[in-house]
Amino acid sequence: MTSGSDRVLERLMALHPKIIDLTLGRVERLLAGLGHPERRLPPVIHVAGTNGKGSVIATLRAGLEASGKRVHVYTSPHLARFHERIRLAGDLISEEALTAELEHCERVNGSEPITYFEITTVAAINAMARIPADYTLLEVGLGGRLDATNVIEKPALTVITPVSLDHQQYLGETLPEIAGEKAGIMKRDVPCIVGPQDDAALEEIEAQAARVGADLQVANQDWQVWEEHGRMAFQDQGGLVDLPMPRLIGAHQVSNAGIAIAALRQLGFEEETCAAAVTQAEWPARLQRLRKGPLVEAAQAHGAELWLDGGHNAAAGVALAEALGRLPARPLVMICGMLRTKDATAYLTPLAPHVKRLEAVSIPGEAATLSAHETTLAARSAGITAAEAASVQEAVVQAAAEWPGARILICGSLYLAGHVLRENG
Repeated sequence: MTSGSDRVLERLMALHPKIIDLTLGRVERLLAGLGHPERRLPPVIHVAGTNGKGSVIATLRAGLEASGKRVHVYTSPHLARFHERIRLAGDLISEEALTAELEHCERVNGSEPITYFEITTVAAINAMARIPADYTLLEVGLGGRLDATNVIEKPALTVITPVSLDHQQYLGETLPEIAGEKAGIMKRDVPCIVGPQDDAALEEIEAQAARVGADLQVANQDWQVWEEHGRMAFQDQGGLVDLPMPRLIGAHQVSNAGIAIAALRQLGFEEETCAAAVTQAEWPARLQRLRKGPLVEAAQAHGAELWLDGGHNAAAGVALAEALGRLPARPLVMICGMLRTKDATAYLTPLAPHVKRLEAVSIPGEAATLSAHETTLAARSAGITAAEAASVQEAVVQAAAEWPGARILICGSLYLAGHVLRENG
């Protein structure tokens, strides 16, 4: 059944012909028409980067809420429902509130061109400005400098997670170009927490910080995080903190947790908040073990596990391979679907040593999906034995029957992950 917000979202898709068109003019016009709600937000923590943004925000939210703070959150894309993008003082936005905000923004915008992401971002900002809270966690959608979220004149803090090659058609072909776009969220006299970076990316971030007058707190220079004896150690100028390992799986999640801890420490929070942040964070479709639903039942019929991951670029493939290597040994069968805007071979190559077989699927309802055949070819070029499947359901049944007791991993795209979460209930 189509909801009121679904109908408005469908109309908003038609307002501007380009899916992505990076500029701030349209957003600034609409915010002015609404009376500048971006100036009435609770203190903003603005997060950019290529990988780890969502995990860092989830960890920040867990820590802040554990310390009794009310937190607004804006992230994208959603997995199962659009409402997941907007949390108001801890709770997902209601259907009524979402519909009302979208319709209000639609009326104020009139027939002026604006992209779907821009107008929905403005609706989120307007909704968050109406409700009292202690912090606003704001995730960049794409890039940073010209992203629709980059309208906060004086955030409390900015954060740049690891930068790697992704979205080159919009952000530039080289790492320094992409890092320069991400660094566009930095503001004068606002501290910026910088996660681990390649030298070329860090050099560009440091150059931009010098130009705008931002104070950097850089991983492995001003703070460090590492795993030691089954615990997580964090050190900065304030001292050494001994913490539990993150709830989220993988060495990259230790790094992501470190970024969040650096941010919390910058904001003045104590060790108790940091411990709650790493142990209570939840972030779906990041090497998530699925526990129930029809797809899980189909896997369990042959003693197989079912996992889900939404990573989709080369760096995500490296992180996923490392995390899989830490799990108890089982044969790994991947069910993979990807968008044609991604480099499928680069994503799959680091995973090749771990995979017994790959079942390739297309992503239902996505015009930009690679066909199952194209994904099969990419997998074979990465050195993975692969075949096509007509659907995720068919692939799960086939993989479980062929590899009893296997670990079945559905991966390659957040859009595929969202489809799986909806279909699996």
